Amino acid sequence: MAQANDKYLQIISNIKKGELKPVYLLMGDESYYIDSITDTIIENALDDSERDFNQTILYGLDAEISSLINTAKRYPMMSSRQLVVLKEAQMFDDIDDIILYVEHYQPSTVFVINYKGGVLKNKKLITAIEKIGAVYEFKKLYENQVPKFITDYLQNYFLKIEPKAVAMLSDYIGNDLSRIAGELDKLRIVIGDSKEITAHLVEDNIGISKDYNNFEFLAALVRKDVYKVNKIINYFESNPKNNSIIPTIRMMFNFFSNLLLMYYAPDKSDAGLLKELNLKTTFQLKEYNTAKNNYNVFKCVDIIALLREYDAKSKGVGVSTSTTDASLLRELSYKIMH
Repeated sequence: MAQANDKYLQIISNIKKGELKPVYLLMGDESYYIDSITDTIIENALDDSERDFNQTILYGLDAEISSLINTAKRYPMMSSRQLVVLKEAQMFDDIDDIILYVEHYQPSTVFVINYKGGVLKNKKLITAIEKIGAVYEFKKLYENQVPKFITDYLQNYFLKIEPKAVAMLSDYIGNDLSRIAGELDKLRIVIGDSKEITAHLVEDNIGISKDYNNFEFLAALVRKDVYKVNKIINYFESNPKNNSIIPTIRMMFNFFSNLLLMYYAPDKSDAGLLKELNLKTTFQLKEYNTAKNNYNVFKCVDIIALLREYDAKSKGVGVSTSTTDASLLRELSYKIMH
């Protein structure tokens, strides 16, 4: 999974170079990659002058198998190829019958099957497509993979982003890649002549507080800054809609799990720890070094157990319905820091 974005970038690169397959099956739970590849094929398969007669976009809910096959089988007009796209293919009742086309495909047609929300179950069809074209499955990224997606996305536009700004975006939005891409596009417009997106820019344009977010909360917890921890919890309490405890606990769990790994890492040099903890910068490593000074290995084990307990409580296990996220977080933070 760690290579999901690299795989996507390579596919995009091949398409832009004109290296197109006769059939693409794009499937999985991550719609961003599926739609982005589909759009890139649409943008690059034909010139503008060729599209009127050689581009057909169908939708699974309305498509008919006989019409789809006839369209895909026809020859291009005044062009070397034609493009047929089946969007929302997961809604297509006759999806299994696509094999009738795949087994006798038209080499001058590029046929794209856009299948979202899961994977195609028909292994015979998948095998047939693999023989002549390409099958790609895209799963949702884990949240610790989102920062790389953000930096890769901006690198494509020759832009940089501050580590804190990356953390703010990934923490606030999570692994909704379509939304992240939309927010990054917004930032690209407002950045002007600058080549780096800063935390201030994110705060001013995305509506994320640079001082009151999970990233700053974790940093205060690591430092055992009781005043700052409670100040941020009070802010969360006043904005409960945008500050659920669940992503906060998840972020804390990932951090302290990594801290435990740090204690047992065979190579404790900066380079060794960056590799062991799957971190990208020494900026991220600084937080772990601070945490190591404040939380010994035994406390770290206790914290992980606490986080499991409060994760269950945050989902309603063993607490009254009137219990708020802020009260749970306040209680959890006290137990961690004392």
